[in-house]
Amino acid sequence: MAGRINDDDVKAVRDAVPIDAVVSEYLQLRNAGGGNLKGLCPFHDEKSPSFQVSPSKGLFYCFGCQEGGDTVDFIMKIDHLSFAETIERLASQAGITLRYEQGSATPGRQQGERTRLVEAHKAAAQFYVEQLDSPEAEIGRRFLAERGFDQAAAQHFGVGYSPAGWDHLVRFLRGRGFTDKELILSGLAQESRRNPIDRFRGRLMWPIRDITGEVVGFGARKLRDDDNGPKYLNTPETPLYKKSHVLYGIDLAKKEIAKTSRAVVVEGYTDVMACHLAGVTTAIATCGTAFGGDHIKILRRLLMDNSSAEVVFTFDGDAAGQKAALRAFEDDQKFAAETYIAVTPGGMDPCELRLAEGDGAVKELVDSRTQLFEFAIRHILARHNLDTAVGRAAALEEAAPVVAGIKNRSIQHESAVHLAGLLGILDTQFVVRRVAQLAQWARERGQRGGGPQQGGARRGGGPGGGYGGPGQGSGPGQGSGPGAGRAAGPGGGPDGAPQPPRGPALNLRSPAHRVERELLKLALQRPELVSPAFDAYGIDEFTAPPYAAVRRAIEDAGGASAADGDYLARVRDIAPDDTVRAMVHELAVEPPHTRRDPDEAYAGVQLVAVRLAAVNQRIGEVRGALQRLGSGADPDHLAAVQNELWVLQQYGQSLREKGAAAL
Repeated sequence: MAGRINDDDVKAVRDAVPIDAVVSEYLQLRNAGGGNLKGLCPFHDEKSPSFQVSPSKGLFYCFGCQEGGDTVDFIMKIDHLSFAETIERLASQAGITLRYEQGSATPGRQQGERTRLVEAHKAAAQFYVEQLDSPEAEIGRRFLAERGFDQAAAQHFGVGYSPAGWDHLVRFLRGRGFTDKELILSGLAQESRRNPIDRFRGRLMWPIRDITGEVVGFGARKLRDDDNGPKYLNTPETPLYKKSHVLYGIDLAKKEIAKTSRAVVVEGYTDVMACHLAGVTTAIATCGTAFGGDHIKILRRLLMDNSSAEVVFTFDGDAAGQKAALRAFEDDQKFAAETYIAVTPGGMDPCELRLAEGDGAVKELVDSRTQLFEFAIRHILARHNLDTAVGRAAALEEAAPVVAGIKNRSIQHESAVHLAGLLGILDTQFVVRRVAQLAQWARERGQRGGGPQQGGARRGGGPGGGYGGPGQGSGPGQGSGPGAGRAAGPGGGPDGAPQPPRGPALNLRSPAHRVERELLKLALQRPELVSPAFDAYGIDEFTAPPYAAVRRAIEDAGGASAADGDYLARVRDIAPDDTVRAMVHELAVEPPHTRRDPDEAYAGVQLVAVRLAAVNQRIGEVRGALQRLGSGADPDHLAAVQNELWVLQQYGQSLREKGAAAL
């Protein structure tokens, strides 16, 4: 960056883009109560949602991995962008013109690298679309027409054409102010002996968009016999484009996938087009690579790991299609959703099926799906001679683990009975017991840590890790949050570094600390309910070091009484380190533990409880001091200590009788 973005513009961008609108571009959000939304965390693998978004606070927080922050933090983390690139992207979405310290608005040389590459792809996509109307592109238009796609379909999917010359796109983008270095880095051009040349020439072009709808790459289909390149040529790996992280059509399909809890995985660009035009608008495809773990993560965030959700794979009926189906089955356990296969008849793909039999045939193909495990079992049995006892035994040993891996227990039992019938084994219970035994062994291995961590398993090294105590849970209402051990700051080493834990780990959700936590949540979320009393509370009244650190940050930010539109941002920014900042995020997002909307009465209960705990602690300390003084103590000193004890006892009694009125 040659110029710094104006601070007022940064604030305008933060205020203009609702965090729930941004996050919902990447994952499905559902109501979590208390005005919050929840979804599967995009930053770690989990089976149940521990990721929460607070639209009113503009913050997100994951109670599983302790990632948290505001809209800008979310985009920076999920898309690996710099701060400037994130502000530029959000400003573009919000229609805000950024000013840079050096003057003119968004000069090209001042923008972040990723922003420049995205803009280059956007310009290239428009260039290719315009070229599809050229006389040279008649071969491309004919290709589309022969497959049942008219001009409207091409426009809907942004299909274009790359001219056959050496540098048409390069010259066009140079005219838009892009440098040769940017064009090569983007994958739109490639090096030659003299000057960069177009990577894609004389081909039909499909823009590949990420889940937010930004063009990050292209898929190019060969049209001419004299083209010696591959049938399909994709953008190479670039800072924007990672083929294992993109799904063609996801930008168009994501809302329907979330709504219907079904995703249909096809094999090519034209198959996606055919499915969408036939009414199967949840179709997506990989881009030049096999369907794998990173693709699964994208779908899981949209499907919310709903056990009734479906992922339907469509494959050709040939050997290659069967191999792809079995490869997909290997990843079946990574889904909570049920997985199915729809094998196209006669080796036709969905595009060919639509052309031959119409839209209804494509819909029927998906609706007539077969569960993927059943397909895998039949494939296994086909390799064995079931007319012999040895063949049946071998088939059972290979197929039984597949049935044991079925997630739904009732379906698992029925499938074991069905397997016995397919094998011709009359003792059905023998097969059922064998499957149950294998399933139990698999569960026991998982419980012993033999498999990857699931659910809200904590990861070290993330924000808040410095507080983490061993064996502490992390979801709301269980275990502890990121403040689960001894902290930097209060109670830390002389230079603020955490000390090695001594004794049991600090449980921030224990009854002793719960009211401190609740009061801090109110001070961050509803400061008007606890002001001005809260600001009179000392740091030492918060006995958990992480909570004391948050109390100090609130004080340093001007206190709860000074809360305004920038209050939370001030507390976040003034926090001494990422660990305390993560705790601020957690407390600002976690709903108060009350079934009704918090009011002054509820806030008063928390204020009194924290103060009373501090008074009782001090009473204990004073009593201990009296015992140590003994009968031979100085009379004046003894009287002063006795008077302090009497005052404290009276104050404690008043708090118990009068509640918040005694504060």
